[in-house]
Amino acid sequence: MQYLVLIYSEEPTEAPDPAQIGAVMAEYNAYTDMLRDRGALVSGEALQPTATATTVRVRDGQTMTTDGPFAETKEALGGFYLIEAKDLDEALALGGACPGAKWGSIEVRPIVDFAAGQLPTS
Repeated sequence: MQYLVLIYSEEPTEAPDPAQIGAVMAEYNAYTDMLRDRGALVSGEALQPTATATTVRVRDGQTMTTDGPFAETKEALGGFYLIEAKDLDEALALGGACPGAKWGSIEVRPIVDFAAGQLPTS
């Protein structure tokens, strides 16, 4: 089964220290390698800051765009991993190993398999 590991954290308000960025990237590279070695990695990407986002809405047939994200929150979506796991317990263990869990939060969400006739559940 596939799960999306969503990485949320507070966006920096000033330029981060290059040495700190290097250390964080080393942790993420090791995490990515671990997922790949386990055969769990499907894909993953980092996202540009929320200041680069545009929200699109269609209301009454009219398309409207707004600079920035839709929700105002302290933590912003900074990246994701799409993983393969045998069950939710394994997906949570893999999500908990993500470096971002140490300073932000990780949301683990199952992917709906429409091809298998699965429907979203509440």
